[in-house]
Amino acid sequence: MTYVLKKMKGGGKTPPRAGWKEILPAWLGSCLSIALIALLERHVANDAGFPLLIGSFGASAVLAFGAIESPLAQPRNLVGGHVVSAITGVTAGLLLPDVTWLAACLAVSTAIALMLLTGTLHPPGGATALIAVTGGESIRQLGYWYVLTPCLTGACLMLAIALVVNNIPRSRRYPLYWR
Repeated sequence: MTYVLKKMKGGGKTPPRAGWKEILPAWLGSCLSIALIALLERHVANDAGFPLLIGSFGASAVLAFGAIESPLAQPRNLVGGHVVSAITGVTAGLLLPDVTWLAACLAVSTAIALMLLTGTLHPPGGATALIAVTGGESIRQLGYWYVLTPCLTGACLMLAIALVVNNIPRSRRYPLYWR
């Protein structure tokens, strides 16, 4: 037991704070991507009854613009993690529509397992799966459309902006890899 407590002390060095060369593109890219998704939702998707902006995209923006060298932020993970998790969440919600607590825990846990299995681990995917189960009646009524809109569409829009904004400064390169 004491070895567990000793490990909790840490011991590594705190990484240095980000400089303006990292902060400005992260701010700009996250702002543009969330604004684009929200504006498209308001002016295009609302008429069709499809949401585009979901909470997990906020966390994706942190990775796609603030931690661009992380394996969790690469295109396969960004897009694949949302898609795998959305399918998992919708399936759990459909299989257990009256047992929300069980559908929620199975959706998140199974999404994590499937993202690990497929090499698409993206932490916001856990929220994407959870939203499919707990996001309210309008989300539940989408069924598997939830996978396409908002999840795939929003992730692809964010990726498109990340490809442009993250490569403007010479000091940044995104993605590090596609597969």
